[in-house]
Amino acid sequence: MTFAPLRFVLRLAALLAVAPAAWAAEPPQYAVTPPSVSPAGTTIVGHGTVGTGPEAILVMHEWMGDHSNYAGLLPFLNGKDFTYVFADLRGYGWSRELAGAYTADEAAADMFALMDRLGHQRFHVVGHSMSGLIAQAMAAKGRDRLKSLVAVTPVPASGFKTDEAGLQKLAAIVDADDAMRGAIKARVAQRYTDGWVDYKLAIARNATGREAMLGYLKMFTGTDVSAEVAGLDLPVLLITGADDIPFYQEAAERPKFEQAYRNLTVERIENAGHYPMLQTPPLLLAKIEAFVAANAKTKPGN
Repeated sequence: MTFAPLRFVLRLAALLAVAPAAWAAEPPQYAVTPPSVSPAGTTIVGHGTVGTGPEAILVMHEWMGDHSNYAGLLPFLNGKDFTYVFADLRGYGWSRELAGAYTADEAAADMFALMDRLGHQRFHVVGHSMSGLIAQAMAAKGRDRLKSLVAVTPVPASGFKTDEAGLQKLAAIVDADDAMRGAIKARVAQRYTDGWVDYKLAIARNATGREAMLGYLKMFTGTDVSAEVAGLDLPVLLITGADDIPFYQEAAERPKFEQAYRNLTVERIENAGHYPMLQTPPLLLAKIEAFVAANAKTKPGN
């Protein structure tokens, strides 16, 4: 009588030993579409989609990274309720070989063309850092197309205003790895190891090249759409990181967004700086998906 329970325990132990591997969920993968030109001559940027849900979410990247920044979100994406479209701007990632003028107007037009191609008449948009400015340019030009806007540690609608010394410091990042390392460290409050900083540096260098970086540097330091977005009632979520540089912290960002948007929600992530998609991916995603779900139907019949 004593052997049967022992055999049962041994069999259970063997099952549990292999169960974690068997139960581990495989993260979803991007369904990647390279850049193309439509029969009408419209350029469609490279992009990757995840999910098949009814609410479409366009996700754009920053100056020092492409879609790779968001890899940490993949295991947690809700593909039943949302369709994610991760788009690479001209000169970046899947669109690296696609040249352009690198302006906010061009980027906004590219994003609308992409969502048209995918059949999303109305959608939500997520912009990070410089693409936070592009997302606001989209709101100015196609406010009826957007259901909501999520701006993650964004360049405000007025642009990244700086003097000549500041501009030269930013330009140095384009060519000098040490300058980029310094910028990355500053944006996470010097809290991370050199190994992590080098990991972020590799994302940036693999994402793009000199021409595109210089082009978009001119864009986000020289573009101002604050007059065009002033008074918009579009639902907007501003997400800041407590460890970011002062320009992007809540104290600086909130007044600018409050001046522009009448329907504004502000969230601050305490244990992140400029890169919450890399530093606190599950928390960032939870905030995005909750906001999108709350604003899924902003107009009757949509």
